[in-house]
Amino acid sequence: MDFAQRMSRLGTETAFEVLAKAKNLERQGRRVVHLEIGEPDFSTPAHIVDAAIQALRDGWHHYTPSAGIAPLREAIAENVSSSRKIEVTPEQVVVTPGGKPIIFYSLLSLVGEGDEVIYPNPGFPIYESMIRFSGAKAVPIPLREELDFRMDVSELLGLVTPRTKLIILNSPNNPTGSALETSELQTIADALRNSEVLFFSDEIYSQITYECSPFSIASVPGMKERTIILDGFSKTYAMTGWRLGYGVMPNVQLAEQITRLMVNSNSCTAAFTQMAGIAALKGDHAPVRKMVETFRTRRDKVVQWLNEIPGVSCRTPRGAFYVFPNVKSFGRKSSELADLLLNQAGVAALSGTAFGAFGEGYLRLSYATSLELLEEGISKMGELFKGLR
Repeated sequence: MDFAQRMSRLGTETAFEVLAKAKNLERQGRRVVHLEIGEPDFSTPAHIVDAAIQALRDGWHHYTPSAGIAPLREAIAENVSSSRKIEVTPEQVVVTPGGKPIIFYSLLSLVGEGDEVIYPNPGFPIYESMIRFSGAKAVPIPLREELDFRMDVSELLGLVTPRTKLIILNSPNNPTGSALETSELQTIADALRNSEVLFFSDEIYSQITYECSPFSIASVPGMKERTIILDGFSKTYAMTGWRLGYGVMPNVQLAEQITRLMVNSNSCTAAFTQMAGIAALKGDHAPVRKMVETFRTRRDKVVQWLNEIPGVSCRTPRGAFYVFPNVKSFGRKSSELADLLLNQAGVAALSGTAFGAFGEGYLRLSYATSLELLEEGISKMGELFKGLR
């Protein structure tokens, strides 16, 4: 079959490929400790599940407006206005089945041949994939360990050219768990205030932070009008399988363009999941706080255990639920080490290069699983690495 040339520019997400390999090993009778997939191991809070069940009983079985039902868009606008201290209207909100469509639609709407998009590397692989698919030039900004995997603001600004259309920010970051300082975001905003550069702020992990408070570049005066905010329910409310995300657009005109793409692709987001989203935003947040505190405890233990392995060093992440240990001392490619971990030690982890070229020399581990499994997995990692020195 002869595929369209643009398909050669479309990447993938390695986490799901490794998950499939791990599941295949399990079918063969092998024990595998899963540290590869990025989703909370908590159940969706009961009041959210109850709201979805009630919605189904109440007849929420049919099509909804493509941008989302009015009560959910209103709830999102209210939540974002309060949390980011900006004024957002429901007309700026587009609800989608998961957060990825907002990346997809935003890039398709805004960039094309001749444009440049700056994105974090290592970073969520869909950024680079979709930049290339849209026909634009992908310009990586390296996230370096010596800066705790934050962007070097001076280096970022040095990458901006007259062709720069969009800068992607992700704080807290996947895969490193780094978080930009408020002062750094303000410096970026001040430097580019008089330019035409737009920002895409992926804030999907904004409620999973530890020693820092979430801050959006949209909160800097003058930036709301030039920033797309991506957020959703998957991580904060342990709703990965519900497929419920949203984008807050800088103006109604862009929201209308994003909605047109929804019409042409998904029609709408499932009605009952949207009702569950209202319950998530307006209901009890105690389960969220409990989950984040559990992640904090796991993070501290995982960082300690990794740093006790000879040849491994690991910075302490400030958000999300990933660690990004340095494994350069073993003199092997990250992908080779990830394969050895899976096939010989029964530990599913991701190569740092799954998140871009600047991830070479690192692995990504998710600590969204029990302390017992984390201890088992890291112990097996230590045993394997002992034999490589």
